[in-house]
Amino acid sequence: MIGMPGSGKSTCGILTAKLLCKKFVDTDLIIQQHEGMKLQQIINTKGNAYFAACEQRYVCELQTDNSVIATGGSVVYSDAAMQHLRGLGKIIYLEISLQEMKRRISNLKTRGILLKDGYTLDDMYRERAALYERYADYTVHCGGGSIETTAHAIVALVE
Repeated sequence: MIGMPGSGKSTCGILTAKLLCKKFVDTDLIIQQHEGMKLQQIINTKGNAYFAACEQRYVCELQTDNSVIATGGSVVYSDAAMQHLRGLGKIIYLEISLQEMKRRISNLKTRGILLKDGYTLDDMYRERAALYERYADYTVHCGGGSIETTAHAIVALVE
């Protein structure tokens, strides 16, 4: 699963994995475990470039099958990571509007969002939306429904 921060990748991913009887993998958690710190701490102390390199490395090293994978929102900046994920299965874009993303993100300073220098959330949204669309095998519009509705829509696509 790919999508904007706040689109529900982790939350829907867990439920989707349960519905499909699959493992659940969250690449943000993998990064935190390997680096020994929270995502925002990595960005604050080591910088955006280091974080992006970590994300690419850990996603490209990911070896799993029969799994639902929730990625960090910035994974689409790495073509290598996206090609690796494509080799693992179908890529589903959880799409939300800019307004919905802003409503859901209340902790911008601590959430661990890779925001390029000088970029606003609007800039990030426009740039990433095009990348998500490019890489997606399927798109699920999930701004107005419940977590359960989104998870069931994902299950319907992949079964």
